[in-house]
Amino acid sequence: MKICVSSMGPGLDSRVDPRFGRCPYFVTVDSETMQFELLPNDAAKATGGAGIQAAKTIAGKCEVLVTGNIGPNALEVLSAVGVKVATGIFGTVREAVEQYKRGELKETNLPTVGGHHGMPGGKGSSGKPGTMGRGREGGGN
Repeated sequence: MKICVSSMGPGLDSRVDPRFGRCPYFVTVDSETMQFELLPNDAAKATGGAGIQAAKTIAGKCEVLVTGNIGPNALEVLSAVGVKVATGIFGTVREAVEQYKRGELKETNLPTVGGHHGMPGGKGSSGKPGTMGRGREGGGN
């Protein structure tokens, strides 16, 4: 089985990245042999639509995505092409693959974050667009 993991670095011993659309790399691992392929995430620096772009990058390259969080648009793209999604990772890419193989990660069909999570102008912790968690309309100083 091919498992794709959102990663901060280019290999099996790299730390996992809890962000899906804005992680720097995807590491796609054959769960039987632990052979892997590195996919740079060109969507990481996109001004918008990073989750959708990232989902298109890995579509067809894996059967399962293992990541920390996933938004509704990326989840919709991956679901449409039959990629299962498991969330809640920690540790290294190698550890995340082992966690999935042992059944320690839960597959989800619901987003774990709202749209535009982690993006300037996205919904902050106050829930208002553009506040980035500052609790005031427009962000203020």
